[in-house]
Amino acid sequence: MIIAIDGPAASGKGTIARRLASHFGLPHLDTGLLYRGVGKAMLDQGLDLADEAQAERVALALDPQQLDDDALRGAQMGEAASRIAGHPKVRQALLKLQRDFAGQTGGAVLDGRDIGTVICPGATVKLFVTASAPERARRRHLELQKRGDGIGYDAVLADIERRDERDSARSSAPLIKAGDACLLDTTNLDIEGAFWAALDQVERAVSASASRQG
Repeated sequence: MIIAIDGPAASGKGTIARRLASHFGLPHLDTGLLYRGVGKAMLDQGLDLADEAQAERVALALDPQQLDDDALRGAQMGEAASRIAGHPKVRQALLKLQRDFAGQTGGAVLDGRDIGTVICPGATVKLFVTASAPERARRRHLELQKRGDGIGYDAVLADIERRDERDSARSSAPLIKAGDACLLDTTNLDIEGAFWAALDQVERAVSASASRQG
């Protein structure tokens, strides 16, 4: 079973993906970490994030086993990832890695922005998780505060809206809901409510798939 979860920043898709992976005993890949990893490596090497050729080179050499979550979770890495993700050659360089992960025996859970549309168009279940921009900014602001980042709410909201525009408008694999994806709006849900709503949609989709095949 492959579960593909897409959605904008701070919608809750990552937490939902981890919870679903744990529930079903499946491996999980946060594909956003791949782009954050490329961005961090480029910044560490003093490279220009706008240089697509260098970004492709770094992406091809990326070791997903070496990604350090804590070092990649800050606002700077989120901005870098959004810029890196706009390079078609970077997306192509990371395509096989993601598809290989999804193709493991038994399946996997992947979350990102183009899982249901590009990476795993034939996924067993597709979810598109979203929430209002102000609510997503509130969540991200709280998260950054806990990390000791002093960035203000207004700046976080502006960053969220800028990333939404960039991710949705890019020419390569833009952030869009797959036609057969289930929509989950988490604006008024806490994480428990969001998880149970997602689990219900997954179980419904699996049941419907089994009925069609039977």
